[in-house]
Amino acid sequence: MSPTPSQLAGGEPFRVFVGYDSREDIAYRVCRRSLLRRSSIPVDVIPIVQQELREAGLYWRERGPTESTEFSFTRFLTPHLAGYRGWALFVDCDFLFVADVAELARLADPRYAVLCVHHDYTPRESTKMDGAVQTAYPRKNWSSMVLFNCGHPKNRAALTPEAVSTQTGAYLHRFMWLDDGEVGEIP
Repeated sequence: MSPTPSQLAGGEPFRVFVGYDSREDIAYRVCRRSLLRRSSIPVDVIPIVQQELREAGLYWRERGPTESTEFSFTRFLTPHLAGYRGWALFVDCDFLFVADVAELARLADPRYAVLCVHHDYTPRESTKMDGAVQTAYPRKNWSSMVLFNCGHPKNRAALTPEAVSTQTGAYLHRFMWLDDGEVGEIP
């Protein structure tokens, strides 16, 4: 039997981290509003704001040409920002919730370090948002929505501010710190 969302968070609201991009403030607000409007459980919506992370000394990577958003890499700080405890959901700012987030929270399974949608996507265009270079790679877009088991030992070891600021995009977006069996699937 799956734990209840409140059990997952130790009785606290379910934490949802949303990637924030200053160019996409309206998208963030729509995402947040749709999430809160449809949630049957208490949720804590936390924007991941790169500038705030830089000011706090938690992120210092230079922006690269393949980063189409301000949260391209900072999303992987979710377990750290959650205190490496419980479960937390990360979503890109352009998500629109049309169902209850409790359904996602109930999918949390301690056998996995992360859960995400496993889809096979090959981009057809050579550029993406705002003219950024489009790159094809395995597990493309899997990190757009991730249910993190924040206390999982491999997440605690690999998703530190140091690692997120220095590891390659491939390492992070392909979940290379995990064995394949530790990447659960969201249907």
